[in-house]
Amino acid sequence: MFTDLDNRLYQAVEEAGFESPTPVQEATFDAALSGDDLFVSAETGSGKTAAYLLPTFEQLLEEGCGTEKIGIISALVLVPTRELAQQVLTQAKLFARHTPLKLGHIGGGTDIKKQSEHIKNPPNFLVATPGRLSELLGRDLIDLSEVDILVLDEADRLLDMGFSDEILMIASLCEHRRQTQLYSATLANKALRGLADELLTDANYKELNQTSDKHESIEQQIIFADDKAHKFSLLCWLLKNESYRHCLVFCNSKEQVDQVFRVMQQKQISAGILHGDRDQKQRNLVMSKLRRDELKILVATDIAARGLDIAGMDLVINFEMPRRGEIYVHRIGRTGRAGEKGLALTLISAPEYNLMSGIERYLKQTFVRRKIKEMSGNYKGPKKLKASGKAAGSKKKKVKKKIGKKKS
Repeated sequence: MFTDLDNRLYQAVEEAGFESPTPVQEATFDAALSGDDLFVSAETGSGKTAAYLLPTFEQLLEEGCGTEKIGIISALVLVPTRELAQQVLTQAKLFARHTPLKLGHIGGGTDIKKQSEHIKNPPNFLVATPGRLSELLGRDLIDLSEVDILVLDEADRLLDMGFSDEILMIASLCEHRRQTQLYSATLANKALRGLADELLTDANYKELNQTSDKHESIEQQIIFADDKAHKFSLLCWLLKNESYRHCLVFCNSKEQVDQVFRVMQQKQISAGILHGDRDQKQRNLVMSKLRRDELKILVATDIAARGLDIAGMDLVINFEMPRRGEIYVHRIGRTGRAGEKGLALTLISAPEYNLMSGIERYLKQTFVRRKIKEMSGNYKGPKKLKASGKAAGSKKKKVKKKIGKKKS
């Protein structure tokens, strides 16, 4: 399959060590090269970025981009986060290294003036976050009228983050596009189906995985905790006793991330943090330290659940159970990537049990219950379960009030 590519692309693929295509690449490659609209469901770490980058670059080279077509944005990729935008750009540079294609990235967290290069000299291939791109479009600083190929990566997450209106506006400005591709973790999302109906024409649907598919490369365990203080103790024990190259600790809020980070500092456990209040310079610094192995642990909100791909991320710990099954899937998907083994641990207190049980039903899986002898607490799970698997609460007896007759 890769041998059918332009020689310059094929050389880069060989140098990158790509020996054979992944299932998502095999399933979508021909359709993407033919210019078909695509709606693809593929799990994280499946190779979907290369699945759309290589056919896109092949088409751009055939059109003369980088030589004849200069200063025109011909392909646009929209992604939900700055981190994913930078990651896509890094892989794009790897594949386009021997070609004349000009690549660019526009995202939030950076002064617009610093992105003026892409405004004055537009790249052939642009990866962007919808918020910052919409801001530039509102100032008439970017022209998308010549875009031929539009790709939405992590399309479900783009909708979760409230970018529906921005996406439709951006797509309307790509008025001459001939191909649109949507990549998502699931095809079942009703809002996503609606977006697909708006953007795609005679779409080719490729469902390579369902959310409930079991992650064979990831061992999933839960550990019961009495309360938050017990969770802190369990977390520190795990970080000091588990074997891992890198560990990602997830919390449900920025405030909880900061609190966990402070506790770890008190226990002399070195870590970085990543959430929405961190500016781009801080984000870049912590990601750089992780990639250079100067940091082993990252504490983050779900901003890191999508698109974050760090080599050796073999341990994920959910300090809190995520609120939805889809979020859980994306969190644990940061480990066990590209054929590697991973471990996902979730700390569960009594109020979280029913949420955890609901996610088990959603995934059609049962998580392994793990006990740590040295850190054993009082909570061992509910004493009684309903048929649904949720905890059976104690019913309060109703007290009947006696109504006496009024004395005349």
